[in-house]
Amino acid sequence: MKYLRELKEGDKVSAVYLCKHVATALTKNGKEYLTVTLQDKTGTVEGKVWDPSSGGIGEFKDLDYIFVGGDALIYNSQIQINVKRIRAANEGEYDPGDYLPVSERSGDEMYREILKYCESVKNPYLHELLESFFVKDEAFIKAFRQSSAAKLIHHGFVGGLMQHTLSVTGLCTYYAKAYPIINHDLLITAALLHDIGKVRELSAFPANDYTDEGQLLGHIVIGSEMISDHIREISDFPENLKRELKHCILSHHGQLEFGSPKVPELIEALALSFADNTDAKIETMSEIIRSSADDGWLGYNRHLETNIRKTRG
Repeated sequence: MKYLRELKEGDKVSAVYLCKHVATALTKNGKEYLTVTLQDKTGTVEGKVWDPSSGGIGEFKDLDYIFVGGDALIYNSQIQINVKRIRAANEGEYDPGDYLPVSERSGDEMYREILKYCESVKNPYLHELLESFFVKDEAFIKAFRQSSAAKLIHHGFVGGLMQHTLSVTGLCTYYAKAYPIINHDLLITAALLHDIGKVRELSAFPANDYTDEGQLLGHIVIGSEMISDHIREISDFPENLKRELKHCILSHHGQLEFGSPKVPELIEALALSFADNTDAKIETMSEIIRSSADDGWLGYNRHLETNIRKTRG
């Protein structure tokens, strides 16, 4: 099969993809059409079915594997597929392993790095807390290793949460070395735990969509509650240390308008918010650049609030 990231303008499309989502819309003239989000392990591409009533358009629904025939084109600097034929795929026409977007890094390698960072934390209470998640909680470890870090914006692939956590922790390790005033153990623990709520905020692949709990509470609140639950099992965990750690989690988006219940009031919380924002934004831009076939300006991105252009070296 030809993976979505390999498509170029003018390519003829004839392959099976996962239907991540299908929605009905109307043109300005009131004519009905379908928007289909197609997915494989390299990412997602939008397809348009401009004439849903034509003979080549069969019935299908979200999370079906579907055969797609059509033409690849560029729209708003992104590849899009003008779909002429579409139907539910038959068993034997596809391998499910081709359709889940997966981190380019080895899951085992990333997990070993997580454990090394846990070992770098010497405070006995924080070390025990980290082990309670990353060593002893088998259900959490399985979910953490498989989870994405977002539905759409950045790290939206299997292993994405672990990859994002490692990047944030790596930045925080640098901050702790460069600024000795920072409490290394508190910051590294907060970095490793800052997004653990996402294992419950988002459902497993292939859906990778918001759960009821995720919609109603969000990963920041969920993660804070998970930490409280684990701390209750640790004898004599210092109350002040618990408050400081939870403050880092609750403020890691940096600003109230970005979803943080609190703004950073500790230097460790401030450092964590910078690291989280840095990795999220650089990964967002990286994914846009990698997915675009255009070598020039790639258009305006509302999350980054800027126009994006590839470097011309």
